[in-house]
Amino acid sequence: MTIRDIIIKYSKELENISDTPRLDVEILLEKALGNVDSLYIRLNLNKELTQEQEDLFNTFIQDRLKGRPVAYIVGNREFMGLDFYVQEGVLIPRPDTEPLVEEIIELCKSKENLSILDIGTGSGAITISLAKYLKTSKVKSFDISDIALEIGKKNAISNEVDDRVEFIKSDLFSSIENKNIKFDVIVSNPPYIPKKDIETLHTQVKDYEPYTALEGGEDGLDFYRSITEQSRMYLKENGILAYEVGHDQAEDVSEIMKKNGYNKIYTKKDLQGIDRVVIGYKL
Repeated sequence: MTIRDIIIKYSKELENISDTPRLDVEILLEKALGNVDSLYIRLNLNKELTQEQEDLFNTFIQDRLKGRPVAYIVGNREFMGLDFYVQEGVLIPRPDTEPLVEEIIELCKSKENLSILDIGTGSGAITISLAKYLKTSKVKSFDISDIALEIGKKNAISNEVDDRVEFIKSDLFSSIENKNIKFDVIVSNPPYIPKKDIETLHTQVKDYEPYTALEGGEDGLDFYRSITEQSRMYLKENGILAYEVGHDQAEDVSEIMKKNGYNKIYTKKDLQGIDRVVIGYKL
């Protein structure tokens, strides 16, 4: 089959599984053809795959047709212009999270030697992106998942920030023994899906991504309450607390921050116009 034949055939088959069927097929083709880029695909639509390439693509597409996420199949996902290795057991980085990272970078770009804490390592996307673009910052990254910490370390090395990033096993702030430690920024994209909504998620999310990275209690706000209540102890004066929130949670999270003494609270929208980021200051 030619590249064009494959794109036409399997884009159709993926229509009921993926919101981006053609893109999924092209990414899987790029991997099967030896990690070529999207330009190669577009310039070689009439190229026939070798039997070996076609067999490899068929393995990939059968996984995708079962609902397995593309990022887990190919083993990586782009975020903030950086490449992240991913596997089952860590949350896949999403474009929804980029506005959070972009806002922190904008707020802190003129500051030197920042101390940042990221609660919830995942693949290391937030941790590593902040270290990469805030060149003199030092970032601690907490997670209870051994897999997340392992993948985070791997991605820190591949993105050349491992000298300024420290990954620590911790249930929220539990690993901090010295209560005098203070950070300039505490950031988190915590689990925020209400328990009752987990089963309504797309198959590729609820059946493949880690449950503990998704479920945020009965109303989805458990982690915001816990982190916000504890965070003031570990923030410097004028320190920033920054969250990604669910599509309808910005008002509730803002109120949680207000009740815990945070000031200058504001929200930022994502590309879909949804309030996706909540920022507050300890004054």
